[in-house]
Amino acid sequence: HVQLVESGGGLVQAGGSLRLSCSASGRTLSDYVMGWFRQAPGKVRALVAAISWSGANTYYLDSVKGRFTITRDNAKNTVYLQMNSLKPGDTAVYYCAADYALVVVTTVASYDYWGQGTQVTVSS
Repeated sequence: HVQLVESGGGLVQAGGSLRLSCSASGRTLSDYVMGWFRQAPGKVRALVAAISWSGANTYYLDSVKGRFTITRDNAKNTVYLQMNSLKPGDTAVYYCAADYALVVVTTVASYDYWGQGTQVTVSS
């Protein structure tokens, strides 16, 4: 079983940056594809970025390409999401998730473990 804890959310002005962290315990994250999802009020949860176990393959939602970067440090059992040039439309609860898989997938149902979420609010 994997426990995931997100941190780094907060309130930031448009154009600002935040770095989210997801720390894991229980099992090594190197066995998992890791993803960052977000969910805004009244909207479905969507995959923002994901990274394969080795870090060689990544996925980004079109609207965040060039602004967000997902990385992982398997030695520290931690995954990061660097978010730059933030926009009000990025406001949401951000969730870290782990998928016991060899390839990156985008569907919510594929992910086995979830964190509790961290709020990101971008003011205009």
